[in-house]
Amino acid sequence: MQAIEAFIEKQGGPEVIDWRDVTLGAPDTGQVLVRQTAVGLNYIDTYHRDGTYPIKLPGGLGVEAAGEVVAVGAHVHGLQPGDRVATFGPQLGAYASARIVLDDETAAAALLKACTVEALVERCARVEAGWPVLVHAAAGGVGLILVQWLKAIGATVIGTVSTDAKADAAREAGADHVIRYRQEDVAAHVREITDGQGVPVTFDGIGMATWEVSLNATARRGLIVSYGNAGGPVTGVNLGVLAQHGSQFVTRPTLFDYYLDPGERAAGADRVFEMIESGAVKVTVGQRYGL
Repeated sequence: MQAIEAFIEKQGGPEVIDWRDVTLGAPDTGQVLVRQTAVGLNYIDTYHRDGTYPIKLPGGLGVEAAGEVVAVGAHVHGLQPGDRVATFGPQLGAYASARIVLDDETAAAALLKACTVEALVERCARVEAGWPVLVHAAAGGVGLILVQWLKAIGATVIGTVSTDAKADAAREAGADHVIRYRQEDVAAHVREITDGQGVPVTFDGIGMATWEVSLNATARRGLIVSYGNAGGPVTGVNLGVLAQHGSQFVTRPTLFDYYLDPGERAAGADRVFEMIESGAVKVTVGQRYGL
C-alpha cells in the first residue's frame, strides 16, 4: 500500500518536518495496517520534534490517529478489515496517510515486560555485543523477551529452565545454551561455557532460590541484576560475600526508577516498540481469559 508520512532527520522547529512516500507491506504477526482518515495534533508532538523528549532519528511524528483497518497479521484477534479504529501511541508515526500499528493484545502483552527488559538490559546492566549473559527462567514472560533482546544486540545467551518444553521455547527465542537447572550444576556449566571466567551479567528474576547459583556463575567484578522474587526475596545478605566472589556488584532494580520522568518513559517505550516492529522481539500471548 502506498502512503505518505512525515519524518524528521534533526530536531527543531516546524521547518524540520519533511514528507516522503512509502510502500507499506503486509502486516507482520501481531500488526495491523490502518488507512488513516484523521490525525490528532498534540502538544507532546512538539516535544518529540524539538528534542524535549528525545526520539530516534530519523523518525516519525504523531501518536494519535483514527481510521480503518485494511489488513491484519497473524495472531491478531478482535480486529478485521473494515473495522474503524483509533490509536494513541506510544509508538510514533501518526502523521501519515496509512501505517502499520500493533494490535491491542500485542501491546497489552508486551508493554510492562518489554519495558522492564529495556531498562534492565540497556540502562541498568548496559550489556554489550559479544558478552556472555546468564538469564534465569529463560522461558518465562520476561525471560523470553530478555533472550530475544539480548540476542538482537549481539550477546551470547545462557538460559536456565525447568522442563524440556521450556528448553525448546528458550532455544526458539534464541538462547545459545540452555541449562536444565534441576538436572545440572548451573554454575559449573556456565563456567565451562565461559572458559572458567563466569558471565559479566546475570539476570535473576527468581531471587533467593538462585542467589547462590548467581554468585557462583557471575564473573569477577560482574553484575547480578536481581529483579524478581519468584523463588523468594533475597534477604540477610552479607556484603562480604560479594568480595569473596570477586568484588561482584548486585542491584535490585524496579522498572519505575528507570521510567521516572516523561523523557525516560518516552525513550524507553519508543525503543520497545522499535524492537517489536523490527521483528527482533516477538510477543507471546500464552493464554486468554474473560475478565
